[in-house]
Amino acid sequence: MIKIFKTFGGYVEINSPQHDCWINVTNPSTDELKRLYDEFHLPNDLINDILDQDERPRIEFDDKWTLIILRIPVEVKNNGVPFYTIPLGIFIAENFTLTLCLQDNEILPIGQPSPFRDQYQEITDSLNFILRLFLRSGNLYLKYLKQINQMTSLIEQDIEKSIKNKELNKLLKMEKCLVYFITSIKANEIVLAKLRNSRKITNLINEELLEDAFIENKQALEMAQIYSDIQSGMMDAFASVISNNLNIVMKQLTLISIVLMIPTLAASIFGMNVPNFMENSAWAMPSIIFGSLILSFFGVVLFRKRQWF
Repeated sequence: MIKIFKTFGGYVEINSPQHDCWINVTNPSTDELKRLYDEFHLPNDLINDILDQDERPRIEFDDKWTLIILRIPVEVKNNGVPFYTIPLGIFIAENFTLTLCLQDNEILPIGQPSPFRDQYQEITDSLNFILRLFLRSGNLYLKYLKQINQMTSLIEQDIEKSIKNKELNKLLKMEKCLVYFITSIKANEIVLAKLRNSRKITNLINEELLEDAFIENKQALEMAQIYSDIQSGMMDAFASVISNNLNIVMKQLTLISIVLMIPTLAASIFGMNVPNFMENSAWAMPSIIFGSLILSFFGVVLFRKRQWF
C-alpha cells in the first residue's frame, strides 16, 4: 500500500507527489514496486535490500539521495515466536522522503492517518522525522520487552509444577525474541552514532532529539540484556525443576506400587493350590482382605513418617 502525505506528520493525505512530501509504503505489491521504480526512480537494489527481512541497519549517502535502514520490532500472531524485528528503510531524495517496510507495524501504521497526531504539530524536517522514528522504535522496544517479561512470568508459574518440555520451549522462544531485540538495537545504535558523526548532516540535526533517541535505545538495550541474562539462568534452573518434578512423580508411583503389592502378595499366597489352615474357614476371604488392608495402611503410615509421600 502506498500513501502520500503533504508533510511528515501525516495530517494531510494527497493523491500525487509534491515537493517535500512524505511517501509511506508498506507491503508493496508487484504493481506498487513497479511504480517505485518508474515514478519515484528508486534504485532496484536498494528496494530489494529494504524488503530483505534479514537486512542489517546501515546508512548510505549519495549525491542525490540518502538511505537509512533501521530494524523495528513487530508483533506476530499465530506464530511460534511472538516478536521479531524487520527492516524499515527511509529514502531521502531532493523532492520527497519515502519510507518502505515489508509489513504493517506500529512505528508507521499504514491504517492511521497520522502516527504523530499526539504531538499536534507538523514535522517538516526529514532529519527530525528520522530521529522521531528512532525514538518511536526505542519506545516500542520497551513496550514489547515489558510484554515479554509478563509472558515469561506466566510461563514460570506453569513450569514450577510441570514435567513436560512445553513450557521450556515457550521460554526458549522468549529468549529468541530477546536475541533478536538485542542484535537489532545494537545495530540501530551504530546508525544513530553515524548520524551524529556525519559531516553531511551534523549541522542540521536536532541534538536534543538525537540524545533522546540515544537514551531510549540504550534503555531498551539494557533491559533486553538484563531479561536475556535472567532467562539464560532460568533455562538451566527450570530444566532441573522439570527433572526434579519427574523424579517426584516416579517416586510416588513407585510407593503406590509397593502399597498395592501387599494385598497382591497376600492374595497370591493364599490363592496357591496347597493346603493351609484357612481353606475350610468361612471367614478366610474377609480375613485375608482385612489383613491386607491393615498391612497396606501400616505401609502408608511408614512412608508418611519418612516423608516419602
